[in-house]
Order: sequence, then C-alpha cells, then structure tokens
Amino acid sequence: MSETAIRVERLGKRYRIGTRQPYYTLRESLTQSITAPIGRFANFLRRENSWKEGMGHNGSRSGAPDKFIWALRDMSFNIQRGQIVGVIGRNGSGKSTLLKVLTRITPPTRGEAEVFGRVASLLEIGTGFHPELTGRENIYLNGALLGMRSVEIARKFDEIIAFAEIETFVDTPVKRYSSGMYMRLAFSVAAHLEFEVLLVDEVLAVGDLAFQRKCLGKMSEVARLGRTVLFVSHQMVAVRTLCERALWLDDGRVIKDGAALEVVLECEQSLLQASYANGAKIKRKEVPATPFYMQSVDIYDCQSGANTNIINYNGSLSLLVLLAGTCPVPKYGIEFKIHKDTGEFACVGASDLLHGIYFSSETTKVCVDVGPLFLTNGAYTISFCITSRTGIVDSWDQACSFWIVGCHPFAVPREIRTPVCVLQHTFKALG
Repeated sequence: MSETAIRVERLGKRYRIGTRQPYYTLRESLTQSITAPIGRFANFLRRENSWKEGMGHNGSRSGAPDKFIWALRDMSFNIQRGQIVGVIGRNGSGKSTLLKVLTRITPPTRGEAEVFGRVASLLEIGTGFHPELTGRENIYLNGALLGMRSVEIARKFDEIIAFAEIETFVDTPVKRYSSGMYMRLAFSVAAHLEFEVLLVDEVLAVGDLAFQRKCLGKMSEVARLGRTVLFVSHQMVAVRTLCERALWLDDGRVIKDGAALEVVLECEQSLLQASYANGAKIKRKEVPATPFYMQSVDIYDCQSGANTNIINYNGSLSLLVLLAGTCPVPKYGIEFKIHKDTGEFACVGASDLLHGIYFSSETTKVCVDVGPLFLTNGAYTISFCITSRTGIVDSWDQACSFWIVGCHPFAVPREIRTPVCVLQHTFKALG
C-alpha cells in the first residue's frame, strides 16, 4: 500500500498589498505591549472574517482598510510516495507560493500542508548557498541543513561534482560562478543528497538543452527509487515526458488534477484560447506599394469550422486569403511557407503555373486547405507570396500564426521527421 508523501488540506495563503509596516515611538511600544493580549484576540477575529471577505485591517493609526490578495485558495490534494507530479499554470496562479508553503519558507494563512520525510528543494538559483563559500563547502553546508552527517555527504561528493560538471571550480567561491554553473551545482546537490521529497521550481530554464535532459533523467531515476518529486514548470513538453500526474493551478485553485498528458493538453488549449479570444482574422496593417496584394487572412479549423488558430495535432486548417487591387498578369499562383516560431523552416506548399494550378486575374478570394498537420506542439507562422511567370507580384512575411496542441513527444511519424516537408494541400478559388 502506497504512503502519503504530501498532504494539502484546504490550504490558503493571503498576502497584504499596498501597505507599509507602521513605526511606533517608545511610549507607543510600551502601551502596545500592555494591550497585546486584547489586540491578539481582535486580530484573530479579523483573520476569521477576512478569510470569508478577503479584506481586513492593517492595525495602523489611520484605520485605513488593507488590500489583500489570495495566492492560494482552499487547495486540497494528496501525493503518494514515488510519484512525479507536475504543477502547471499561467504566471501568478500560485505555483511558486505552493512550494514556499511546503518548504516552510512562508506559513499558510489557512488550512494545512504536510510533507512527510526529509525534503530537498530547489526554488531559486543558489537558494541555500553562501556566496563566500566554495562549491565544496556549500555541498557540505546543504547536507548538514538536511540533517546528514559528514560521512554520508562524502560518499556522494564525487558524484555531485561529476554531475554538475564543475570539477575545476569546486574550490572557488560560488559568487564567482556563472548562473549556469550555479544552477548545475544547486540541482546536483538537491538531487543527490538523501531525501524523501524533492521540490523543484522553474529553474531548468537556465541550463542548456543537454543539461535539461540530464536533470529530467535524474528526476526519473529518483522517482524509481521510491522518492517523490513535485516539479513546477512552464515547459509543457518536460511535464508530459517526465510526470505521470499533473496539477493545473489557476487563481490559487486546483483547476484539474489527473494524468499529465490530459491535464497539459487542456491547460495549453485554455491558455491559447485566452490569448486568441477574438479568433484568427488578420488584416494587413499597411497596404504594400503593389497593384495587386493580399489584404487579409482568416484561419479556420477544418474539423470544427471555427475561426481559430489553435489546431490539434493531426488536424487540418483552412486559410481564406482575400486579395485586393488590380492584377497585372492574366494568371497567377500562390505559395505559402510555414516556419516554427524559433525560425526553423517547417513546410511549404504552392499553387503555381508550373503545376497547372493557377487563378485568373479576376479571382479575389482563394481558399487553401492544409493538413493533416503532423507538426509538434508550439507556435508557427505562415508567409505568403503571389507569383507569376514574370516574378513576384506580392509577398507577406509572417502574415498569420497558429498553434499546434495535443502532440505526444513521439507521435510524429518517423517518415516526416525531417527539417522540411511538403504538407498535403489544395487550392480553390472562391470569387
């Protein structure tokens, strides 16, 4: 039977904002010490009311009401030993606050948060490191803070240094380390010392790709040994790959708790829909100095028919291109290119005279059906070009963009895992 490693019950954390700590004279301080028992009882009553109302009193002489923000609201969940659980959500959803409460850095305002066993945490780069001490000395210091003896730390020392790849600088004060060296040592210390629960905040973004993979592999190894990992990250691919379970937080609450693949997909779609709530209609801001040009683009999901630029993996999209002006040639073709947001060339398609697919000069609406889209998760941009036998009539770089969601890291067919591919596409004139 599995045991509970982390238990959170009706957890709430409230912060006061927009107020300053009052200062008192000696006479006021003496008076306050005499009246403190009464004040503590009054504060207790105010705290009970503020849990329900979200407002309180700051205790200042002006009597002005405080402003509060609830970083965590009535949060409850249990995590069993040996589980790797990802915590995801937009900025400000309460992820980092949750870890600070679990590590006892900040006390909860309401409810309970219990962690059973020795805890190792990595919340910020260099947390728990003394800048004047060397890498070697900080390793022993962190081990001592975890309650380990020097003999236990010495057994792990060589392994920690090798993993962090800082053998040359182990006796250098860490204040002279780069941010990458700092992070590598911090993660290595947290992952190799004896613990039952590992809490990791968004710190892997500092390392390079090779070290990120190394860290993910280490966390998987730690879980196989029966230890628990709570992993906060904005890197959805890492959460899907590493975690078996995920918690999606929003506004301090647990929105969904379940299988990582399912929770991450719903979270991604929700975040993207919030970003593109007005659909995917893009109008050209500046009219180019050409007689015939592309005026606007609409993106539709072929499955739902919705005007959106959030497309599921293996789905298809339709591009409605509206043209304006007077065409200088009797016939023309259209090309499109799709790039990843990182600039990598993903795929291409064309309707041109060489292939016998062209439009008359009277055509002002062209529909392009593209798919299925065997593309990995992320953002993509589409560029268009109007061509003729004499050259380029008009071009529109990064005319529109779309997102692919729901792709498992290993779902892309092997035969199209190439830098550039030609997607299935059809062109048709609408008017």
